[in-house]
Amino acid sequence: MTVTFRTKQLERCYVDHKAAVREFGKDVARRYIERINIIKHTASFQELVRIRVLRCHPLKGDRAGSYAITLTGFMRLIFSLEDESLTVAHIEEVSKHYDD
Repeated sequence: MTVTFRTKQLERCYVDHKAAVREFGKDVARRYIERINIIKHTASFQELVRIRVLRCHPLKGDRAGSYAITLTGFMRLIFSLEDESLTVAHIEEVSKHYDD
């Protein structure tokens, strides 16, 4: 799957571990980079959903059309899919996520 980023800062945090640690903290930074690598190495969205540890799920309400992947505790990686073939993931944000 191809990955794009909503902001340069999100991309910088993926490329530079130290920037990610400054932005998110040590545990979230490590998982952020790991999860994006997993997304990149999956062939399709369906394959991503089958990886149970990610707990990939669609969001509801104002965030309908976006998906969340668990990073740690309440922290989630929010992304959307950009094309009909479901092969481009657009990283939206990392957020404290209490409810779908």
